Amino acid sequence: MSGRRWLAAVFVLTLPLVTPKIRGADEIEYFSYLPSLVFDHDLDFGDEYRHFYARDPEGLAGFKATFLDRREAATGRHINFGPIGSALLWSPFYLLAHGGTLVARALGAEVAADGMSWPYVAAVCWASALYGFLGLLLVHDALVRGGGFSDGVATLSVLALWLGTPVLYYMTLAPAFAHTSSLFAVSLLIGLWLRARALGDRARGRDFALVGLAGGLCALVREQDGLFLAIPALWLAYDAARSRAWGRALGRAAALAATALVTVLPQLLAYRALTGRFSPSRLVTRKVSYWSPHFLEVLFDPAHGLYAWTPLLLLATAGLVLALWQRRDAVTALLAVGLLLQIWINGALESWTQAGAFGSRRFVAATPLFAWGLAALVAAARPSVGRLPLAAALALFAWWNVSLMVQFGLKLMDRQRLEWPKVAVNQFTEVPSRLGRVAVLFFTDRERLVREAP
Repeated sequence: MSGRRWLAAVFVLTLPLVTPKIRGADEIEYFSYLPSLVFDHDLDFGDEYRHFYARDPEGLAGFKATFLDRREAATGRHINFGPIGSALLWSPFYLLAHGGTLVARALGAEVAADGMSWPYVAAVCWASALYGFLGLLLVHDALVRGGGFSDGVATLSVLALWLGTPVLYYMTLAPAFAHTSSLFAVSLLIGLWLRARALGDRARGRDFALVGLAGGLCALVREQDGLFLAIPALWLAYDAARSRAWGRALGRAAALAATALVTVLPQLLAYRALTGRFSPSRLVTRKVSYWSPHFLEVLFDPAHGLYAWTPLLLLATAGLVLALWQRRDAVTALLAVGLLLQIWINGALESWTQAGAFGSRRFVAATPLFAWGLAALVAAARPSVGRLPLAAALALFAWWNVSLMVQFGLKLMDRQRLEWPKVAVNQFTEVPSRLGRVAVLFFTDRERLVREAP
């Protein structure tokens, strides 16, 4: 069975885990664009915010203080830190849910066609899971066609990153965040860039226009993902310096920049409507220190660091260094630069700890870069280690990630930080004894599971 079929089979098996719920502030912000635009035809989120707050006033007390009680000074509108990109990607599924809801009501079903009832939320969550899967397929394709890795190496690497990192959590238990949309957009960008690069002299302006469109989509989904545009932009500069074809490079760069700019126009207009400027809320921009004071902490801090939460990504990073040493090619070097830019911007944020969220979620977008490194490591280790022992070793990282998800969901751990050695001990003492009941309640009464935790 081909790798893509293996990935499709795993996707089908994980579909029952998808939880169509919107609980947190970020999820509410991303989702609220849809009912506000489709039903109210504006970008004032008061109705949407009150709807979700009324369902969980205790849990959303902090959300109320920031998003319901405060307004943008210039416009008087409710604050929204979330970009509009995820809502745009979700919109076809959302509109389909609206049509289905209207039909159901005409047949006598008692379901609200208000844009915020269960069918709308479910449509967004299922769409998010689908985009995550499409992103993983694009990563697999990039590894095989762009990286020259075998189908088996690419499949094993993608599966390991899917099940052994927060990708699984945000595709299933918290799909209304923007992270799977982000994974899709960045994977699309990398795939289109590798395709345009492979065309060489045969590549046309429209090929790089598509790259720019994907890059603009990255920025629409999450502003910091716009930094991934540095990868094709730097490659154009490198290719021009190597070939001395400056005119061709300028034409390609112009096509890339033009489509990227056009694609981000909806976000600029949304900023204008919300803040009175073509830029985000000052409550966000003032929290950025561009000298990245937390650059190393983002990676190595024991309570919040990327590698403490997800040790598999340390191997993937090592693999990227290995690939850079072995190949010494521009592609691997630029992927390494893209990862460094993501570390830099995450280290520049005041909220670098990402406390309260599962894992270093802001690095989900960098999955294509980690996949390149992990595939290089797997390819190097496979001849001497063997396929099955290697798969078993990677499965241990998946076990660690899934067990950590159980701890996080049942509140067996401090959700604000990793406590050592408690979190490691719980993986062996608390999680195994609870798996049976967790599985039963998860598929029969998820709200009861949340109430009964721990």
